[in-house]
Amino acid sequence: MNLGPVVRAESLSKRVIAQLRQQITSGAWPVGSRIPTEPELVARLGVARNTVREAVRALAHNGLLDIRQGSGTYVVATSELAGVMQRRFADADPGQVRELRGTLEAAAAGYAARRRTGEDLHRLDTLYAQREQAWSTGRRDAFVDADAAFHRAVVAASHNEVLTELYADLGEVIRESLSGHIGASLRPEEHMDHGRLLAAIRAGDPVAATAEASSYTSGR
Repeated sequence: MNLGPVVRAESLSKRVIAQLRQQITSGAWPVGSRIPTEPELVARLGVARNTVREAVRALAHNGLLDIRQGSGTYVVATSELAGVMQRRFADADPGQVRELRGTLEAAAAGYAARRRTGEDLHRLDTLYAQREQAWSTGRRDAFVDADAAFHRAVVAASHNEVLTELYADLGEVIRESLSGHIGASLRPEEHMDHGRLLAAIRAGDPVAATAEASSYTSGR
């Protein structure tokens, strides 16, 4: 029996699943957002409708997506382990969570400065603008979402798949850490400008990028 076409089909499906997962872990599709429609994904990825449908269903089965009839498909988790990690560290010391976040983000920022692509910079520019816009309009929850998405995009720009996946696994733990630090409302004195981090990554300066990312959690 010739299994060649079956193997190729399975390989294509895995590639599409990986591409969709990357959009989630990078922050391009934040938790709560609706992903592009099936026809849009077919056009973007250049694959058959059945392949897209299979990939979406696989990610829904794994808990990353929620298919809502008549409404669309939404991102509900940053990784398959996000819910497990959230429960595991629900009672963790907030200071230790900040230390871990700082360690991961500092390392990722340095790698991102060395490896970022034009696409990475475009995504970071977009998410940075969303973050600042949410702050300027005083939308606290929207700011937390935008801030978390920006940090995920920095980690994704490191192009270290293991680091990116680990950070995605901790997605909700990290978001709650950010949310807890901000408090119930946005206060001008607590605004942290991430423009310098973005500039360092754009300039390809890993030392400056690492130092800037480290400053966000040190002493906090």
